[in-house]
Amino acid sequence: MKINVTGHNTKITENIVTHLEEKFAKVASHFPSLISLKVILSEQHNEHHIEVSTTYEGAQISARGTDEMLYPAIANAEKKLHSALSHRKGQLKADRHNKPEATTPEIAHEIIQEMKLN
Repeated sequence: MKINVTGHNTKITENIVTHLEEKFAKVASHFPSLISLKVILSEQHNEHHIEVSTTYEGAQISARGTDEMLYPAIANAEKKLHSALSHRKGQLKADRHNKPEATTPEIAHEIIQEMKLN
């Protein structure tokens, strides 16, 4: 999985990129159809903001994480992204199942008469 990292008011170092790859390796293993992630790191008012977005099975999925420190913000965003992807995967699996059609009985006494009560 390719991770595109951009920074606003934040210097992107090799350690940050390595940490992002380690954190999102679990997401990549659980969702192998993911091709790429777009990660935007920013710092505003001494608080780190991480925004992660991707396309999964035709839907745009994004998650945000904030914290006073960078690495907990990355962990927060990773957890939210994993949760959002799991939710989308559940929606896709639910659509595959045959849902029973609601049938309305004609009249209750006709149904009872047809039943063999011996």
